[in-house]
Amino acid sequence: MNTHEEKEFSSNYDFAIWKNLLQYLKPFRKNFIVLAVFMMILAGTDVLIPYLAKFAIDHFIGNNTLDGFGYFVMVYAMAVLTISGVVYLFIKEAGKIEAGVTYSLRKKGFKKLQELSFSYFDKTAVGWLMARMTSDTNRIGEILAWGLVDFMWGISMMTMIAVVMFVVDVKLALITLTVVPFLAIVSIFFQKKILRVSRKVRKINSKITGAFNEGITGAKTTKTLVREDENLTEFQEITYDMKKKSVRSAIISSMYMPIVISMGSVGMALALGFGGNGVIMKTISYGTLVLFVNYTVQFYEPIREMARIFAELQVAQASAERLLSMIDTESDIIDGDEIIKKYGDSVDSKRHNWEPIHGDIDFKDVTFYYKEDEVILENFNLNIKSGQTIALVGETGSGKSTIVNLACRFYEPVKGDILIDGIDYRQRSQLWLHSNIGYVLQTPHLFSGTIRDNIAYGMLEASELDIIRAAKLVNAHDFIMKFENGYDTEVGEGGAKLSTGEKQLISFARAILANPKLFILDEATSSVDTETELIVQEAIQKVLTGRTSFIIAHRLSTIRSADRILVIEKGKIIEDGTHDELMNNEGHYFNLYTNQFIDEKEIEVINK
Repeated sequence: MNTHEEKEFSSNYDFAIWKNLLQYLKPFRKNFIVLAVFMMILAGTDVLIPYLAKFAIDHFIGNNTLDGFGYFVMVYAMAVLTISGVVYLFIKEAGKIEAGVTYSLRKKGFKKLQELSFSYFDKTAVGWLMARMTSDTNRIGEILAWGLVDFMWGISMMTMIAVVMFVVDVKLALITLTVVPFLAIVSIFFQKKILRVSRKVRKINSKITGAFNEGITGAKTTKTLVREDENLTEFQEITYDMKKKSVRSAIISSMYMPIVISMGSVGMALALGFGGNGVIMKTISYGTLVLFVNYTVQFYEPIREMARIFAELQVAQASAERLLSMIDTESDIIDGDEIIKKYGDSVDSKRHNWEPIHGDIDFKDVTFYYKEDEVILENFNLNIKSGQTIALVGETGSGKSTIVNLACRFYEPVKGDILIDGIDYRQRSQLWLHSNIGYVLQTPHLFSGTIRDNIAYGMLEASELDIIRAAKLVNAHDFIMKFENGYDTEVGEGGAKLSTGEKQLISFARAILANPKLFILDEATSSVDTETELIVQEAIQKVLTGRTSFIIAHRLSTIRSADRILVIEKGKIIEDGTHDELMNNEGHYFNLYTNQFIDEKEIEVINK
């Protein structure tokens, strides 16, 4: 299966990526203006200090006088204090920018993840997403803040030094700076190498994050299957690959820096050679020679810093490519501009324009597939009346969940239409439909927090009375009140402190709190014991009254009261009727029910 994690980026240096990233700096324009001013002040002060040294050598030492020495000391002290103050201020401003950019990227990325359809998560590993939202956003925030700080300082410093050098002695300036074109050639060569290996490192980092995630979430399964050694071996292979690629990246980067330093030394040697000859020939002063030596050191220092930034930019681009590819991903299911204008979106919902849902659902010649060569539904038709309870029965892969997911618009038909109350649901907003759906999964998921937090998760404005009423409706109130802290009881990560049945009832209360018109039960009783199943069944009877409902059932005894039972086989409805009607027909459902009934009785006898 192709995943976003495996997407390759072939361009050497993509200015469009950085142009796209710069939009995240717009809210910090004032900070950057202040930062730019600080950097120019710092660069100007750094350039001033060697010139003061030249003045001291030529004036005080060369003329053997202390005339004006007090003023000189004052100016020098002011320059040092200026550097100290500016360094403090630019670190403060750059820190604000780094934190702000990282926050904006994560906020935008998380918002996108909320908007993307189920199909994106079907083909995208959790580890890939975790890497994008953590390490990649950190790296980008750092380079946009501190990288630009160093870049602005370097450019300002080099420009001012070059100007002063040319003003003081044009010939010596030209000789000293002859190595700069060679530096540019070396930089272009190494840029391609560093970027290529950085992309490989970021890709493997995603795999490692995914392996961590699977190792933690599947720890129980690993232990029951005694897979510790195999998992460790697999993880070692991934991390060893990461080590090899990271070492290669470090080697290439480490080769670049010595070359830059060597070329800087060549520049200094040229300054000393030609400048020393000028001192001997008395064409330049000793102070001027010292000035050029100091400036040569200072000129190549920002070049070395920019070389480091240049290398980091390549690594950051690999991160930016993957993060922005996620943020720029278009969802398979989107509302048109006119729909959003009328009904709003997830950020600005215009609920006053939402029509009420009655619950009639029609599938008209619906065709759907996840892969083109594996059609799940073809020309599928189904008419459901408001308030009906529809049970879906069939083997794994027959299309039961697909029918429900299409009805909920988690996916959309490839061909055909699905109507809600006679209107194609694509003519309404996704939020309009999803806000009217209550969904209870086979394995309920609770979030860290209290029972109250979890019941109110989808309706934060719910009152205490509403929460208790929902819990009572699904028979959850009594067991909740047995806890010492009642509704303030912490459920633990994923609801680990509660039993499966308790989690299921809380998920029922959460689903029913918003009073949805459509209700989905996906194998909601298959993971609970017989005693809890009776409690859940009673809750189901209360909850489904007056609502259009789908029940995907494994235990057929739980759907006997459904208005219609649909037996699905290879995406087709092969039987449709009530429990009694289908039993009388003695067809596929009859065989499934009687076989399951016999199996359950045998288990009861064995357990006795």
